[in-house]
Amino acid sequence: MSLRIEGLSKRYGDSTVFANVSLQVQPGEFVAIVGESGVGKSTLLNCMAGLDSWDSGSVHIGGVDLGGLSDDQRALLRRKQVGFVFQAFHVLPHLDVIQNVALPLMLLGQQDDARVQSLLAAVGLEGLGARLPQQLSGGQLQRVAIARALVHRPALLLADEPTGNLDPTTAAKVMDALLAQTRAQGAALVLVTHSQAAAARADRVLQLRVDGIQA
Repeated sequence: MSLRIEGLSKRYGDSTVFANVSLQVQPGEFVAIVGESGVGKSTLLNCMAGLDSWDSGSVHIGGVDLGGLSDDQRALLRRKQVGFVFQAFHVLPHLDVIQNVALPLMLLGQQDDARVQSLLAAVGLEGLGARLPQQLSGGQLQRVAIARALVHRPALLLADEPTGNLDPTTAAKVMDALLAQTRAQGAALVLVTHSQAAAARADRVLQLRVDGIQA
């Protein structure tokens, strides 16, 4: 699934977060976005998913203009087509690991226990499916979030610092899983990161600045 952004600008009051951002990501392509802290990388990623609003410009996912959709329509598109790895994890504390990972499938009325277990193994959480989030470390919670984002085989995966809480060995394993899963599905992957090791594996690296984005 393709992603196209044209002339996107975002402001908070009188403060410009970013302006005139344009980029295109093709199906199967891995694009890393880097930039200084506070330049709006996470905000841009939220706009790509239709989780945040923008002041001008447009966002198209698979040819669909998100600006023309209602909140419910955007949510349905995300549920079916988009995986999102949040920097803050956003796991549900009352669900165990298996239930958290399986949640996107449940929302789609599907069940695939083998898929859930294979993803837990891929991100190094095999055997921890019955644990609750409060019994996990920050790095383990991040891997739960990654497995959850991948479980429904999204055509577009958006990941906000997915290896930020991981040691180098585990980070490399998680990147292997992200790339293997997205490549297998022909999915587009957009990664916001400060990690040079993660960015080095991308097909393209783009730098976000207040006045736009550069290759």
